Amino acid sequence: MMLAALAVMALGAVILGAALGYASIKFKVEGDPLVEKIESLLPQTQCGQCGYPGCRPYAEAISKGEAEINLCPPGGAEGVRKLADLLGREAKPLEAEEKPKQVAVIDENTCIGCTLCIQACPVDAIVGAAKQLHTVVGPLCTGCELCLPPCPVECIAMATIPETVDNWKWKYPVVEVRKAA
Repeated sequence: MMLAALAVMALGAVILGAALGYASIKFKVEGDPLVEKIESLLPQTQCGQCGYPGCRPYAEAISKGEAEINLCPPGGAEGVRKLADLLGREAKPLEAEEKPKQVAVIDENTCIGCTLCIQACPVDAIVGAAKQLHTVVGPLCTGCELCLPPCPVECIAMATIPETVDNWKWKYPVVEVRKAA
């Protein structure tokens, strides 16, 4: 009796596995590999400073030729240069001011626990509960500044992240091209 039950379970597992395998092939959704490559070069801040609601829509607009590659302030000039290299385009100057890497910091003595900053954070880097102290999870914060405007008591400030051995990244080399006289 026990073997019959095991055989029925095994047969059911094989049939369901085959059905799932067939469904994954039949209903496969093809993504645009160019969009994937462009999105991988973007900083994933989801801040909307480029005029798009997140990095994925901006990558899609770039791949379709609907957006310029120099609209992402968090990506900076280095991001523009990487996108230009990928797409074979000319690296234009950044459209907005490039800011140093920063993280949000909440003043614990001023926070009233309104949760407006939690709702505004696109990457869920702020934790807390209603009428309780909120705090920022530093490694998750992308420095997008979207939590600043909704705060009614202005208890959130942006702190620049100092460059250390742990977070230092090699800068893209700047090569000056000399014109022949």
